[in-house]
Amino acid sequence: MQTFVMLSRLAPDMLSSPRSFEQLERAAMERIRKECPDIIWKHNYATVGPWDYIDIFEAPDIEAATRMSVLIRSFGHAQTEIWGAVDWGRFKEIVHSLPGAKANA
Repeated sequence: MQTFVMLSRLAPDMLSSPRSFEQLERAAMERIRKECPDIIWKHNYATVGPWDYIDIFEAPDIEAATRMSVLIRSFGHAQTEIWGAVDWGRFKEIVHSLPGAKANA
């Protein structure tokens, strides 16, 4: 499984009240569980800034992550970005395996 970070920004007209966030979340998650059963949610964060949500999840490949992103876009009339992510420990292993990495260590 690959790790992905998805940033989402909802269209301003999608939310009629503060409770709308939860209603939208329930509907979107129900659909994602049905359509993308191979997605494993790791963390969800609400943010104060240019993005409304940051979701960290695992998917078997970029196509599965894209499928999930498209569903989110259609539910919340949202803008999304998906970033691939590598665990920090694994990143260091990759760096140390590069030519010349040991000489500079």
